[in-house]
Amino acid sequence: MPKTRASNKKLKISPEKELEVLRKIVELVSSELDLSRSLNEVVSIVNEFTRADSVFIYLFDRQHKNLTLMASKIPHKKELGVIHIRSGEGITGWVAQQNKPVAIAENAYQDKRFKGFDVLPEDQYEAFLSVPIVYKGKVSGVINVQHKKPHEYADEMVNLINMIAKQVGGVFEHAFLFEEIKTKASQFDKLVKVSESITSQAYLDEILNLIVVVTAEILNSKICSIMLLDEKKHEELVIRATQSLSQEYKQKPNLKVQGSLLGDVIRNRKPIMVEDVRKEVRYVYRDLAIKENLTSMVAVPMIVKNKVIGVINVYTQEPHHFTEEEINVLQMVANQAAVAVENTSLVSEAVRAKEALETRKLVERAKGILMRLHNLDESTAYRMIHKKSMDTCKTMKDIAESIILIEEMAK
Repeated sequence: MPKTRASNKKLKISPEKELEVLRKIVELVSSELDLSRSLNEVVSIVNEFTRADSVFIYLFDRQHKNLTLMASKIPHKKELGVIHIRSGEGITGWVAQQNKPVAIAENAYQDKRFKGFDVLPEDQYEAFLSVPIVYKGKVSGVINVQHKKPHEYADEMVNLINMIAKQVGGVFEHAFLFEEIKTKASQFDKLVKVSESITSQAYLDEILNLIVVVTAEILNSKICSIMLLDEKKHEELVIRATQSLSQEYKQKPNLKVQGSLLGDVIRNRKPIMVEDVRKEVRYVYRDLAIKENLTSMVAVPMIVKNKVIGVINVYTQEPHHFTEEEINVLQMVANQAAVAVENTSLVSEAVRAKEALETRKLVERAKGILMRLHNLDESTAYRMIHKKSMDTCKTMKDIAESIILIEEMAK
């Protein structure tokens, strides 16, 4: 554990102070599973006995395989959850990779392992102590303590932070799992809303608009859209719903299936992920993506009764690697949306068939009236109704109803 000479004396911790710290940690371990509260409490406890100018806590993100800044003594609301460090990157990443603490008394920013962030002024602090958070033998995070002036970290301080890190590793892990359960429960509730829309009497556009809004919430995306194959030739994808406020995005032209990136989703019946659509040659709307500040995209096929009827696209503003879990959730939504489209189409077909039958009955009745009143044959009576429909721009049903009404009023 490298150390350098510091201009100030080591800060000693009294046995009474150490007992007080351990008591607080015990209370935290037995407290409610709230990740944000637990993180802030640990920052407060560490800050109290180290008298540090800065305290950071990074947690290992299992989905993205990196360390993420999750808590800080100094408010960094915009940076929390945003700053990521790969294992082995910087002093923090080195500590996580090696599962060893590092204490540097001065000129920490000159250490060859050091990596700075422009948004974190603490990176210019002199002294740096970094300790791994361990749970069940694996590193789950890192606690960093920094001082503006040179500061030699006493062994007893390093050992105490080490002890804290081992104790809170389980707290953070359980709290993180609890947060995941809450997230999954929220996703499930939203999926239920989508399922309920399938059996509703709402119009198709209303159902699809509900689905894109719910999906955008689930995946925290900037834009979500549903594109369906054109009904006649199935050669183009037509945008049918989006929660985007951009009129230009809503009015973008139909997309040819042949030769397009989203066309591959239709043909291969598999999701496609793009890290940056602005740089993807086969992505047709690159100029629009730049204007709308769209970066990463995932598109999944909408499948019902073993046929693909369209795609659901999700875009993010920041670069994002879509996890297998996120894609699975999106695929569930896509398939439910496909069922909604299919069900609504079947209902529409049934309604059209019913209307066609009603129209046929009325036209037959109107033909009979014309044949009787004007001594016409069936073919001539039909052509008369059809011609009147064309001349007046009214449906044959309307003309037939008028003939029937006149005949009934004459009685």
